[in-house]
Amino acid sequence: MEHSDFVHKITGRTAAAIAEDVRAAIDRGDLGAGASLPSVRSLADDLGVNRNTVVAAYRHLSQAGLVESRGRAGTHVSRSAATAQEGFALESPLRDIAAGNPDASLIPDASRALASASARPVLYGEPVIDPGLESWAREWLVGDIPDGAPRLTITNGAFDAVERLLAQALMRDDAVAIEDPGFLATIRTVRLAGYRAIAVPVDAEGMTVDGLRDALSQGVRAIVVTPRAQNPTGASLSSQRAKDLREVLADHPYVLVIADDHFSLLSKRPYRSIIGPAHERWALVRSVSKFLGPDMSLAIVASDAHTADRLALRLSPGTTWVSHLLQRLAHAQLTDLSARATIEEAADHYAERNTAFRSLLDAYGIDVPVGDGLTLWVPVRRDAGRVAAQLMRRGWLARAGDEFQIGHREHSRHLRITVHHLDDTEQERLAADLASAIHAAT
Repeated sequence: MEHSDFVHKITGRTAAAIAEDVRAAIDRGDLGAGASLPSVRSLADDLGVNRNTVVAAYRHLSQAGLVESRGRAGTHVSRSAATAQEGFALESPLRDIAAGNPDASLIPDASRALASASARPVLYGEPVIDPGLESWAREWLVGDIPDGAPRLTITNGAFDAVERLLAQALMRDDAVAIEDPGFLATIRTVRLAGYRAIAVPVDAEGMTVDGLRDALSQGVRAIVVTPRAQNPTGASLSSQRAKDLREVLADHPYVLVIADDHFSLLSKRPYRSIIGPAHERWALVRSVSKFLGPDMSLAIVASDAHTADRLALRLSPGTTWVSHLLQRLAHAQLTDLSARATIEEAADHYAERNTAFRSLLDAYGIDVPVGDGLTLWVPVRRDAGRVAAQLMRRGWLARAGDEFQIGHREHSRHLRITVHHLDDTEQERLAADLASAIHAAT
């Protein structure tokens, strides 16, 4: 469709109405994937509205993942989903080093715990948190939060927790600070909800101080931070960095700080908090999916009382609560010595395999910073997409860092890869192939 024909279909005079007209054109197929939109100036002139109105309309569409800005090349209808997602490459003949999954053989066997989980049935109106899990979780969290007697909530995993926490505090188009590069699920949650994502750079010590300060100057109402094993970089907050971030936040006590400590029991790094003792709105989220398995969709949220009350409104007993069978199963495993030994074995395995691969890459002059987590953030000094394409020719399916970026116009120069499932021979072959792929992508 020509721009002139497209503009004639717009009748709205507000940012929301213009965005809705564009969205309708996309839904009807009048604007296909990759189609260009009129420039802000030309559309504003044609409609007789202020340019800022069109800017706001395009921003709404971008936050929803419907369009993407290409700088001087203009604004275009998105060719793909707003964000990628974690998971296997189904039916691919390539060796998958992109998925980011835990090792299934190192997830505790739940069969023995199932017997103790199937106690009496739970009826409508009962407490949403099973007493056994609540007692265990309180002891687990008490040393890592500003309030010695936190309010606890159980959600259907960390994704559910972050989504509900943001929803109880924000309205559409509110600004939220997220790490860049960042966790795919967080990026997706923010975009689909229509919040404005404010990118905060991440370095070897975690979220940067200047980045957070800049985000706060832009009026963010919430911050999502990964204190350790940041995905995709593997960075963990240093003691000094956490202290500096707390000092910046001291002047913003009502900005909601969500700490997503997803790796918790598997981490080799200490937990360091950016939530100060006087901070008013905060939440610490710990899920069990990395060590009890993704299908154990359960997370524990410790938060201030105000946030807990608002979060509880979205978890009605009997409708949106988390199954007590699931809670009891998680509790039985978390208190079982054999299961905990398996979790410790998994933590050692991930750390050892990642360290071994870093050493192999070092021999090829590829310096991968020491990190934590299931994956490695590998600098390739080239367009990562081109390196990933070269790896495909050599039988490997890797993930370019572009998918984890927020609003970057330049191509990433990192790959996020998963290597803990590869044996020594496979790791050696991958290291050689990666070095060759980087050279070929020159």
